[in-house]
Amino acid sequence: MDVMNIMLFHSTYGLRPAVHAAADRLRAAGHEVRVPDLFEGHTYDTVEEGMAFKDQVGKDELLKRAVLAAAPYSDQGLVYAGFSFGASVAQTLALGDAKARGLLMLHGTSDIAENASVDELPVQLHVADPDPFESHDWLNSWYLQMQRTGADVEVYRYPGAGHLFTDPELPDYDEESAELAWKVGLGFLATLQA
Repeated sequence: MDVMNIMLFHSTYGLRPAVHAAADRLRAAGHEVRVPDLFEGHTYDTVEEGMAFKDQVGKDELLKRAVLAAAPYSDQGLVYAGFSFGASVAQTLALGDAKARGLLMLHGTSDIAENASVDELPVQLHVADPDPFESHDWLNSWYLQMQRTGADVEVYRYPGAGHLFTDPELPDYDEESAELAWKVGLGFLATLQA
């Protein structure tokens, strides 16, 4: 298995212990992991507070912070990963980085630029079913658009799980779904070529 350089982005809750625990899980599997703090130390107890902060800072500024965090390592060929809002950030960066090795998305997606194009970028999405932020219609459309960009997409849906079902500190947590998502996700990372 090749060691992957992974850039892991947090959700709108901020850089909380669950994100560090996820990074440690990835490191235990032999990968290099970086977890930039796009919220500069702010963390939140509710999704509403986090969304309000995200909107206050603005999407462009948060993307700029993400690009600056990834830039020193992008020549190495990064795997972009993230939780919910962080998955949308990871998607945007991966689709704009010709050297990206893969994209691992947990609990979220983002709009896809009309001109986005990749060369068989491996993409894996893990999402609750149903998910309050990712409707079935949206996910079907997203899947077709990602395929159109040239990505190699896999989608895993978890019936009955909450939105952020991998975070043990949140009411959304679903241990069985979380463990399955990590097992499949780590398997996905093991297939990527450095």
